[in-house]
Amino acid sequence: MSLFQVPPPTRFDLNFSIAGIRVRVHPLFWVIALLFGSASANLLNILMWIFVIFISILVHELGHAFAFRRFGQDSYVVLHLMGGLTVPESVAWGDGYTNVRLTPNQNIFISLAGPFAGFLLAIVVILAGIGLGGQFAVSVLGFIPIPVVIMPYELGVLNTVFGLFVFVNIFWGLVNLLPVFPLDGGNVARYTLIQVDPINGLRNSLWLSVVAGALIAIAGYMFLRSIYMAFLFGYLAFQSFQALQYRV
Repeated sequence: MSLFQVPPPTRFDLNFSIAGIRVRVHPLFWVIALLFGSASANLLNILMWIFVIFISILVHELGHAFAFRRFGQDSYVVLHLMGGLTVPESVAWGDGYTNVRLTPNQNIFISLAGPFAGFLLAIVVILAGIGLGGQFAVSVLGFIPIPVVIMPYELGVLNTVFGLFVFVNIFWGLVNLLPVFPLDGGNVARYTLIQVDPINGLRNSLWLSVVAGALIAIAGYMFLRSIYMAFLFGYLAFQSFQALQYRV
């Protein structure tokens, strides 16, 4: 079973809705959020990490959901161990149910809507920080420049929260745009290559996912010293390779 499939409901799920979009938070979602924050021994910092990750992933998935709605397709959001999923819902059609048929370009738009919702959130946070007296700066993570807002000393907690919001939404937004399936960038590559070559486009997108995933796994470990990125992209590359075998 893929780690990116919709997990079954549990009695411990958190359920709510935003603008008519149903949201379900699986209990294991809080585990991954806690693991990201556990690098800090400070309880307040851990709670800030959990808050930022929850809001950021929720905004990302709502970006997809609102893009679905733009094309007449309802959807719901699930936050789970590996992040989040936006799942299209069947609509009534005659005596049964069906899904809205989307064009490749519409699917590309929906895929891009998630990361760009995160980028927009980061911009809002940066502007809010500057409005509260912070200074704009650029930090470098490995070889990736990340904009930050440095807040006055008396607003130290906000400095941490704003910094986490900008980092999570820009860095992981860029990561999500990499051409590795089932990340958003992998979906964009898939629908683009299918339009360019309807016969071999899907196979080519899977090979691209295998090669890109393997290279990113190696780079993530060597340059960022991230075991998580190495595992995640190594797993995704292997998953794409398995999909290729099924298509032989």
